[in-house]
Amino acid sequence: MVHTVSAPHPSPEVPVLVRPPARRPFLGALGALAVLGLTAAGCGSDSLSGGTSSETTSGSASAAPSGSADAALRAMLPQSVQDSGKLRVGTNAEYAPNEFLEGSTIKGMDIDVMNAVAAKLGVTAEFSNASFDSLITGVSGNRYDAAISSFTINDERKQAVNMVQYYNAGTQWATKAGNPEGIDPEDACGKTVAVQSSTTQSDDDLPARQQACTAAGKPQIQVLAFESQQDATNALLQGRAQAMLADSPIAAYAVKQTQGLELVGDIYDAAPYGIVVPKDQTATAEAISKALQEVADDGSYAAALGTWGAEDGAVTEFPVNP
Repeated sequence: MVHTVSAPHPSPEVPVLVRPPARRPFLGALGALAVLGLTAAGCGSDSLSGGTSSETTSGSASAAPSGSADAALRAMLPQSVQDSGKLRVGTNAEYAPNEFLEGSTIKGMDIDVMNAVAAKLGVTAEFSNASFDSLITGVSGNRYDAAISSFTINDERKQAVNMVQYYNAGTQWATKAGNPEGIDPEDACGKTVAVQSSTTQSDDDLPARQQACTAAGKPQIQVLAFESQQDATNALLQGRAQAMLADSPIAAYAVKQTQGLELVGDIYDAAPYGIVVPKDQTATAEAISKALQEVADDGSYAAALGTWGAEDGAVTEFPVNP
């Protein structure tokens, strides 16, 4: 899991105040399947929800050594993907450094990982930026062939789609530099905490902490929830909140890219991220799993993580529906 962000990497601007909702647990229908209670589990995007898609498309060629494609893996893909040479990938580009917009270009750790996978499959990843709540239904409804957007793998979601493990992340607290409010993650009762709405942190972590405060006869944590992670970060920077919670790579990147913040406490509740593939496309999921192993073996996976200082979240196995 991610403990620090220390490796050298480019310094793209973190997008500010321009993003749709993300990282949300999902309550909605998926075709005829009513998927209920898909609550946050671990970290990252923990959603399976219907929503209105606000979609833009950004084609992104897979950067891989010439001749590195695996013909046997390409043959496992749907015929439509083989014929077009394009893998349609949904993402919600609002979670730097995992996925975010720089101008009109979708960038980030997840994007680099998926590009390496697509190259190994012998196709080009074509990314569509859409609302997070529309991604899994978009995969199941054949709008996308796959989705990658910091989705936490959980049992409820695996009932509806296939998920291919590719990363591991936890939760991390952040405060203003020097921790002037004396924030203790183990006793934040009475403090104001910023968080992105409908995340693991907002829907599981903080409510449990609030209950503990009440049980101890202490004032509750005041939660400021925002639809954009950048808005949550800005609330901390502007003094509207005294602390912030986010996935560990997200918090670490915000601290690295933003003057005046620091990480507080240890990373906890580590859980794997998964690439989402339609439930009936088991061969595609297996192809992506095998491609991930191959890009791990040839160094492309480590390079994709290293660009964003995210090496500590690397995994060595890439199972389908772990």
